[in-house]
Amino acid sequence: MISTRVTALLAAVAASAALLGCATPATTLDAQWVNPAFVGKKAVRHVMVMSAARDSTNRRIFEDQMVAALTAAGLKATQSYKFIPESAPVSEARLRRAVAEAGVQQVMVSRIVNVSTQVNVTPGMVMGPAWGPGWGPGPGWGPGWGGFVGYQNSMWATSIPPQVTTTQNVNVDTRVFDANDSEVIWSASTTTAAGASPSVPQLITQFVDLIVSTMTKDGVL
Repeated sequence: MISTRVTALLAAVAASAALLGCATPATTLDAQWVNPAFVGKKAVRHVMVMSAARDSTNRRIFEDQMVAALTAAGLKATQSYKFIPESAPVSEARLRRAVAEAGVQQVMVSRIVNVSTQVNVTPGMVMGPAWGPGWGPGPGWGPGWGGFVGYQNSMWATSIPPQVTTTQNVNVDTRVFDANDSEVIWSASTTTAAGASPSVPQLITQFVDLIVSTMTKDGVL
């Protein structure tokens, strides 16, 4: 029946859509650690947010969004670019001076540790004709040209081309340091899977939401 062929076609389209959906950016938590001395004490209260990124625009977008999220969570937070505008490594003395000028108690540093690309391929799908045009009594696919045309057209109507998607995996390490003695209070490693043309603000938003919610659950915020 024709409805059978349509059902099969819709199932194939749904499978293709699911594959394409993998291109949607998504951030996952790979691991996290809380310093036992700070568990449940909500030790992070006034923090400088620092992104170790050479792209100054992305750095500012990230720091702005993280500061906004931490402020919404009830903390005092400030962007490092206000005190260290250059997007390059700085000396210990320069870093100490910036932290002192900001008057913060903690420093959050996020840096990209690895970027990899994964290519996903799913083969095309071709469903044979259902019980309809092209099938009938007698030899072959049915009597006359009607059977031939019906069979040929049904094959075109139920063909799904191969799908190829590219996923970029960005691994980020985030650590929160005590500003006085540089002791690590909290740390996490994350992976962000993005499509071939990811939206940087969207990636940052997902990352920020995950970090803040995880720190809250861990009792350091």
